[in-house]
Amino acid sequence: MDLDFDNWVAVISIAIPSLAFFWEFAVVGRKRLGYRVQMDALAADATQSPYAGVLRDMQRDGHRLKDPSFVLLRIENAGSAPIEDSDYLTRGNDPCGITVTFRDRQVAGLVVTHLSQPELETFFTPEDEGFGYRNVEEGDLRRGVVRLPKAKLPLRAEYKVLVVLERWTDDDTGEPFPRPVFVGAVGGPRRWFEPLVRYFRFKLARTESHVFASRPAWIGIGLLALAVVAQSVTLFLPENRTPLDCVGGTLHLNGSTAFAPAVREAAARYEEACQGADVSIPIDEGTFDGSGEGLADLEKAGRDRKIEVGDGLGDHITFADGIVGGDHARVLSRAIAYSVFTLVVNKDAGVGNLTSDQIRRLYAGKITNWSQLGGEDVPVHLVNRHVTSGTRSALVARVLNRKQPLGPTVENCAALEEDTYGICEVDSTQTMLETVAAAPGALGYSEVSSAAAKIKEDEHLVQLPIASQRATLDAVENGDYPYWQTEFAYTYGEPPAGSVAAAFLTYLTDQGGRDVLREYGNRLCSEVENPYVCEPT
Repeated sequence: MDLDFDNWVAVISIAIPSLAFFWEFAVVGRKRLGYRVQMDALAADATQSPYAGVLRDMQRDGHRLKDPSFVLLRIENAGSAPIEDSDYLTRGNDPCGITVTFRDRQVAGLVVTHLSQPELETFFTPEDEGFGYRNVEEGDLRRGVVRLPKAKLPLRAEYKVLVVLERWTDDDTGEPFPRPVFVGAVGGPRRWFEPLVRYFRFKLARTESHVFASRPAWIGIGLLALAVVAQSVTLFLPENRTPLDCVGGTLHLNGSTAFAPAVREAAARYEEACQGADVSIPIDEGTFDGSGEGLADLEKAGRDRKIEVGDGLGDHITFADGIVGGDHARVLSRAIAYSVFTLVVNKDAGVGNLTSDQIRRLYAGKITNWSQLGGEDVPVHLVNRHVTSGTRSALVARVLNRKQPLGPTVENCAALEEDTYGICEVDSTQTMLETVAAAPGALGYSEVSSAAAKIKEDEHLVQLPIASQRATLDAVENGDYPYWQTEFAYTYGEPPAGSVAAAFLTYLTDQGGRDVLREYGNRLCSEVENPYVCEPT
């Protein structure tokens, strides 16, 4: 199996933290003895203490201690398993497990100040050779050495030892003392592999700094960070490869004018992402001519190609607002998302809200002047989409109780008379919005994001709530807003695997096209909480 750069980075990104985890918690961290120096202070540093005089006057063998200092040591089980006497690094017959060396200081005395469990007391008896101290003078090297026993430490067990020290009697330098050095005492010859085996079983670790992890684990984390950075850098490098689902060829789109803005944007981004695959999606002013017309064009393309039953057309997709009525035995539909629609009215009408009953009466011709609803004395001008429009079908099905609006009174909306009630029809969402904005008393409908964009441009256009509910995705899913419709993608048969139509549908529902649909106010059917909003009606 061939792996490219990104695959290798992904493998390394998984392997490194896995190895670091295994090292930290299964190898090193399982048996770990921790130590802390909780205090290392000179008696001279305690001048503000009420016991300062007592500390300075401490004596040993009849003489006052020279520059006395006090060190509090804490030894703890910092691993994930109990520590046994056989885990220490010293030979089995040596009762000492840890030595703490104080250079340039000699030990005057020590005492155990805290035991987390009473059972630990047996390791600190006076006759126990594993616990005690000695002072060593070898030429210029002087040191005090504290011996700590091979104490058995259950999980989270600890003990503390207070060590009293002084400067050597003939040392008048007054220099600061070096920090104590902790080691696992080693004694006697052994087989060559024992130190290595015991290192993996047991480790003495400084825990006074509350380190997050051991040095090997930090190295692993650093390598992981470098791998992530390396993979991130590739995002900004020129991309010569095409995305996984890019397929070459020309794709023909058609259908809903309400859904068109989102599909146009998704098509443009798909072409840009698939430049290396030689993809073309031609779109112009007449590409989207309505749900019904788009479905008719799709069926014609399939018949012209003489697509056999069981096969599919791989370069045509039609989008429709809802299920298109009629007999369409060769086409397949798939729910993509749902869109919210809204009523729009010319500002001169003087209304800001309509109930569902008022809307039905308007489209039934029972209200002809806005003054009948408390608005201005302005005649009603109904602007409808053609009967094959999906936006109109949604209005009929979900708001008008499946009753069609009255037919047009004029052939062209430009022929509407300002002081006379009238009805006209248009062929696209954009034309609908422009007509309503220009005609006093006009009432129409549109996909909500297109209406919102037009309202920003033209102050004469007003978006109407229905029964005081505004057109939002949440209002639809809560069952509070009635005017919406599922957007379907229609294909002539099942698009062949590897066709440009199949690739674009995948992009639209599972890849970058999802973000485009969200940007245009749609909600994907795969993301809805209430599945009824994507069921065919």
